Amino acid sequence: MSTSPADHHLPTVHLRPPRNWINDPNGLVFHDGHYHVFFQYNPHGPQHAHVHWGHFRSPDLIAWEPLPVALAPTPDGEDADGCFSGNAVSVDGRMVAFYSAHRNDRWWQPVTTAESHDNGLTWVKRPQLLIPEPPAGTTMYRDPYVWRHDGRWRMLVGSALDDGRGAALLYESGNLEHWEYHGPFHSSAATGTGPVGWECPQYAAFGDRGVLIVSDWTPQGGPSHTTVRTGREKDGRFTATGAPVPLDHGPDFYAPALLKAPGEDRWLLWAWAWEAREDAWAHEAGWAGVLTLPREVSLTADGTVAQRPARELLALRGARTLHRTGYVTRAEPVELGEVGRTFDLTAALIPDTTGTSGLRLLTSADGSEYLDIRLDPAAGHLVVDRGHASLDSRARGGSYTLPWPATAHPGTPVELRVIVDRSIAEVYLADEQVLTLRFYPLGEGPWRLQARTTGAGRGEFAVEAWDLHPGGGTLTEPTLAGRGQPA
Repeated sequence: MSTSPADHHLPTVHLRPPRNWINDPNGLVFHDGHYHVFFQYNPHGPQHAHVHWGHFRSPDLIAWEPLPVALAPTPDGEDADGCFSGNAVSVDGRMVAFYSAHRNDRWWQPVTTAESHDNGLTWVKRPQLLIPEPPAGTTMYRDPYVWRHDGRWRMLVGSALDDGRGAALLYESGNLEHWEYHGPFHSSAATGTGPVGWECPQYAAFGDRGVLIVSDWTPQGGPSHTTVRTGREKDGRFTATGAPVPLDHGPDFYAPALLKAPGEDRWLLWAWAWEAREDAWAHEAGWAGVLTLPREVSLTADGTVAQRPARELLALRGARTLHRTGYVTRAEPVELGEVGRTFDLTAALIPDTTGTSGLRLLTSADGSEYLDIRLDPAAGHLVVDRGHASLDSRARGGSYTLPWPATAHPGTPVELRVIVDRSIAEVYLADEQVLTLRFYPLGEGPWRLQARTTGAGRGEFAVEAWDLHPGGGTLTEPTLAGRGQPA
């Protein structure tokens, strides 16, 4: 990916164009030997407006090629104010994209489609809306997700019900053209804390069990957070077997999208990591938003949704820059060595049970700027703290946790995988739970890692790190030549 020498925060291995705004991943599909990733994109600036569908493709999840913009708003058309989120399918030699047609003069976003018969280079929009009106009793309606089920097509649409609950509404079709409404596939419980809507519903089947992912949206605050429910589906109704839990425990993760990998029982996921800095800073930089790296999603025997970096990402590793084992006491941190601004790290930590133990990524020469990743046995948490991660007050701070059952396996190593790419960190705990956040270091000196502990005993560590390098050529700004036009 092309980066400006003056901007040390623009990621190099995460997908995004070098300029302007992006948000939700859309239209994840494998077609004619390529993975296709579309995304919400403003080609005119780093703010949410003029929403198009940008487009990348890859044969291997490593080398990504930018393709022309797939969809653009049609002036005075049904999508005049934005081609909003949806997904895509590969069928009969063509790709069909389902998306939300946005106009500022209506509260709902009708479902419509566009097709490509040349592997995504050009697109033709459906002449009429596919589903023009929402069902009665809804107050929000957007973001179709289409998949094949028992020889028929199914579609979920994100919604809010007029009693304040979020819902994923179910449609079915035999031909992708005529859709029958079947009511709510699943809905949230009434909370009494105000209305909520569900955006970007996603569904994955694992045998007779299923995983439903939704992104919570509120009228007051807009996009909020993403939750996942596990359970079983019967006769068009999904029954959760437990309470909803966060899909990602970080503050900067939203609108994930799923893709079943071809020829294997493997689900992949991308999401939007929004900015965690003041808008004015992003406008000065000329870009905002990034997609997470692809993740593999699985369902464990106990019903936990587990995530790990896609196995293909190992091919991005270059030279190993760090390999250290040993122990640390609170008397003095242990210097582990230098790392680049884009790196992949694995660690096995045995924490000191009398305090907190972990790693510190120092990004300034004097040590005043740093990102902390520490284990807290007493609280049963892994903590990622960005309170000192930027010397610029326009960056958001905060400390974030994900659950770590410290008492389940006392004295055994805790495995971490941490991928850092300039201004984004994805922290995986035991290839299961994950926490994503953005941070914006200003330090000019080399980055380095320390092992630290606050306990009276000692913490043990084994740490390795590799530089990461983009797998393909320079990712340029998408052109508008291939944007979808009405039929």
